[in-house]
Amino acid sequence: MTRGRAIGAGLLAGFMAGLVMTVVMLLLAWLFGVATPLAIFGDRLSVFIPADQFLSLMGRVGGYNRMKQLGVGSVIAGQLLVGAFGGMLHGLVVRRRSKTAFRFTGGVFILLPLAAVAIFLWPVLGTHYRGLPIDRATAVTLLGLAVAFFFFERTLVLTFRFLTRPHVQLNDQEFSPPMGRRALIVGGLGLLVAGGGAEILRRLYRVATFSYDGTQYKGRVVQPITPNDQFYCVTKNVVDPQVNASLWRLEVTGLIQTRQTYRLDRLKALPATTQETTLMCISNGLDAGLMSNAVWKGVTMSTLLNAATPLPGAAKVRLHGVDNYTDTFPLEKAMDPTTLVVYEMNGEPLPHRHGFPARVIVPGYFGEKHVKWITRIEVADASAVGFYEKQGWGPDFMVPTRSRIDQPDHDSTFKSAVAANGIAVRGVAFGGDRGISRVEISVDDGATWQEAKLDYPGTKLTWALWSYDWRPATPDDYTLVVRATDGEGEVQELDEDRPFKSGTTGFHKIVVHVTA
Repeated sequence: MTRGRAIGAGLLAGFMAGLVMTVVMLLLAWLFGVATPLAIFGDRLSVFIPADQFLSLMGRVGGYNRMKQLGVGSVIAGQLLVGAFGGMLHGLVVRRRSKTAFRFTGGVFILLPLAAVAIFLWPVLGTHYRGLPIDRATAVTLLGLAVAFFFFERTLVLTFRFLTRPHVQLNDQEFSPPMGRRALIVGGLGLLVAGGGAEILRRLYRVATFSYDGTQYKGRVVQPITPNDQFYCVTKNVVDPQVNASLWRLEVTGLIQTRQTYRLDRLKALPATTQETTLMCISNGLDAGLMSNAVWKGVTMSTLLNAATPLPGAAKVRLHGVDNYTDTFPLEKAMDPTTLVVYEMNGEPLPHRHGFPARVIVPGYFGEKHVKWITRIEVADASAVGFYEKQGWGPDFMVPTRSRIDQPDHDSTFKSAVAANGIAVRGVAFGGDRGISRVEISVDDGATWQEAKLDYPGTKLTWALWSYDWRPATPDDYTLVVRATDGEGEVQELDEDRPFKSGTTGFHKIVVHVTA
């Protein structure tokens, strides 16, 4: 066998093997919720990218959803390229040795990559999109990788053997190169495999997060309690978990005396608490709608922790979702009676996109701390960090007092005759776990202030909805500004020293034109 033939056959066989391996991974994810490198490779890499660089990259590629799509596409392309390269090396080895045993190819193409990928992806191997507990999920992920690599090895070896086996001529007649005909057959099979993979990808795309990730809730539609299907949504996942409640467990582990495990029915059998709480994303802009309010029902986290009995040295809880997301907050906050593990949202079971079967509600903290699809509460020491903390978000995760104008729209225009009858100015204000005691509106860019009406004052843990009946005296261009005072008497302010990674502060402004 010539060197060129070995390389050509190896490249084609390796590409075909990479294609088959990728389709197997897609099938495992689609049918059984198994985590594969197609999804968790990006999760593993993203923690190494500082927050400012991450946001800059996100802006350059066209947003978070676009970044996710590029990430999955890059992993698929990378697998095909690595597969082709592996096939080329296989061809060169076979050329020299004439034959390879399974123990050799199995070691090189199954065991070696399995060990390498397991080492690199170890922190995220506990992912499972149907809700298996972390330890079981890790075993299932490793098994899924082994199956995918086995299909790669077998496809590579058998395809290469098919492409390079000796050809028998009939009557000394040969009308086309045998390698070319066989390559054409392999190419046709590759198209069939690729077509099947594309169909699975289309199905996964239809259930992917692209249609709802970044959902905002603002404007004239805002109500005191946000409907579940309009509640703001942010997720790191390409495809969110669809948890099977019969597989799911909630574990309490770490620095505790007694490890605890809860099925959903056991969790629901504990004394329940119902609590209205507002959530807001740390990346919520001054005029953005990544903020919503709901009534949650669940169990106080202190109930679960007390049953486990934290040990001396415990300082934090680290929460784990089935999607390998983690976050932390102080143990003292976890023991607060307002910190809940909830299973209902506005009187209904949690929707899948909002954390079914259980998520955490931790008032006063940004939304990233309210971990969805929670599967483990780990009591840890002070050194514990979470997913976004590794990126450099924080260090302050407490919600600063914020307010927003939802109505009228920025740059809107009113005739004087209409404005004389009053322009309804409405919006929301939020003070974390401190409540809102007062909202003021300025129509002259902050020079003077008038008190607005609290139509829905809410509670210490929720937003407030406010309104102001504005009757401009003369035609002009007006700059409207809003500010809120929290329940502890602190007035909203611009904190110039607060890093953007701890959430934006400042004042929302709009311009309204009143014409003659």
